[in-house]
Amino acid sequence: MACGMNGPAPNIRPDLPQIRQLDEAAANRIAAGEVVERPASAVKELVENALDAGARRITVEYADGGKTLVRVGDDGHGIPAGQLPLALARHATSKLAGEDLLDIQSFGFRGEALPSLGAVGRLMLASRAAGAAEAAEIRVEGGRVAPPRPAALSRGTVVELRDLFHATPARLKFLRSDRAEAMAIGETVRRLALAVPATGFELCDVSSGGRRVMFRAAPGDSDAERVARVLGRGFVDGALTIEAEREGLRLHGFAALPAEARGAAVAQHFLINGRPVRDRLLLGALRAAYADVLARDRHPACVLWLQLDPHRVDVNVHPAKAEVRFREAGLVRGLIIGALRHALAGAGHRTSGSLAGAALGAFRSQSAPHDRPRPGALTAARTWQAPAAPTMMPGLAEAPAARVEAGSCYTDGDGHIGTQDRPLGAARAQLFGTYILAEAADGMVLVDAHAAHERLVYEKLKAQRAGTGIVAQALLIPEIVELTPDAADRLLTHAAALAELGLTVERFGANAVAVRATPALLGPVEAAPLLRDVLDEIADQGAARTLEARLDAVLSRVACHGSVRAGRNLRAEEMNALLREMEATPHSGQCNHGRPTWVRLGRGDLDRLFGRR
Repeated sequence: MACGMNGPAPNIRPDLPQIRQLDEAAANRIAAGEVVERPASAVKELVENALDAGARRITVEYADGGKTLVRVGDDGHGIPAGQLPLALARHATSKLAGEDLLDIQSFGFRGEALPSLGAVGRLMLASRAAGAAEAAEIRVEGGRVAPPRPAALSRGTVVELRDLFHATPARLKFLRSDRAEAMAIGETVRRLALAVPATGFELCDVSSGGRRVMFRAAPGDSDAERVARVLGRGFVDGALTIEAEREGLRLHGFAALPAEARGAAVAQHFLINGRPVRDRLLLGALRAAYADVLARDRHPACVLWLQLDPHRVDVNVHPAKAEVRFREAGLVRGLIIGALRHALAGAGHRTSGSLAGAALGAFRSQSAPHDRPRPGALTAARTWQAPAAPTMMPGLAEAPAARVEAGSCYTDGDGHIGTQDRPLGAARAQLFGTYILAEAADGMVLVDAHAAHERLVYEKLKAQRAGTGIVAQALLIPEIVELTPDAADRLLTHAAALAELGLTVERFGANAVAVRATPALLGPVEAAPLLRDVLDEIADQGAARTLEARLDAVLSRVACHGSVRAGRNLRAEEMNALLREMEATPHSGQCNHGRPTWVRLGRGDLDRLFGRR
């Protein structure tokens, strides 16, 4: 032993380092390194204190991205003057009695924020407790605490932090630009504003002596109103409403349609018992729920609240309380995935609500008075003409006679194709060999035929696999596909799983495979491109994904090869059959990669576009 309970052992070498207690200033600076990474971290700690104080209104001000000033004021219950020095002591808190670390229902509970901030900056804390005759303030700089003194404050608490990291200047080098730090502060305030819709927030930039309001939310908002203030009214109007409950867990909130996915995971908000968190379990459940309708480089947007007994979740596993640990992680994951998948399936053929506005904007940008139509621009839209002999459309049905569903081509009394009672209307034309133009009762619909049919084929393949199994179509003459030895080995490793998907492959020499059967639903298909896509998908799949997820991903690639190709001329019956199948198929509002499959322009939108209203 290097030392004993009563001091160094008699035979210890004096040149060896001795164990000693850290002084209070050093301990606070170390704690600050865990709790305060940047100005946004300071804002988070101070706003959480204000919320725990029962504040109904919170004002956050910052200057120079929070590097020179962060000020948080609230109208909460305040701190008695005699307890101000204790508020700046480590591990001193009014939020936790200490008996039960699992029954935590406040934002903060460790009692480290204020002393940590005082150790790395110039801190002023002013407060007037409810019922107190006057306010008091206390200051701390570099860990040195001054005695309390009277202050002018009508109610609540104001905490002012100046010159963050002035006591540890080396850490200033790791801060980003003022703009980047200000954006981080804004994101922090917005996340906390989602946590407590009943509390009002105001975020202001006071750099250079001005005062610019960056965000404002009124007290008493409903969940939907607060989400609209943070993510925009368009998100709420177009989002799916999530409501689910299972075994004492309640999930509610909003999730975006796949067509509204983002290029980065910047609009994913989870709130556990009102606490904003960025937890890997929750993010993984979100990705799994959308895996079937989104490409892997796209990210869904959501605001989801999860309520559960505090004893079933541990929030004391991360210094900044950004992560949690669930006692029943599988139950939580299953609830989130099930609720989101149910909502996505219930959306049917619904697509992004923002597409119409974008489409009208594109029309308006091309309709300036001085614009002239390009020669031939209007002739690109080809009205359909039924060919003399019907052609087979792979994937829509098994035989030409069954391709047209009952009522898919319906007429009014004058023999014209009708539009009533059909959400996607009736096909009027095919444009550029790619898009279907349909007339609905309340406007016009434009459909990407390939993207829509890709989703329909995929859903049919999944239904077959879940039912009696995917029907395979044996090739009269096996198709030989040349591959590299590594690629052939990788493909044949998954031969059994591919056979379940209707794709039968066998080795044919060292550098080739023989394709003996393909999914019947695809119709005639070129084997070489199909195998290349399957190999790409196998290479992309991580080992962490479940077998079902990997099979679905391969099926998604396979479905693309059985879909209507751009440039193919479609008959009226085929176009209308596609529209009817879209109306009856889940997820048909977006293709397998999350892109929208159709857009609607309302009659009123068209009238306004042409100045009729």
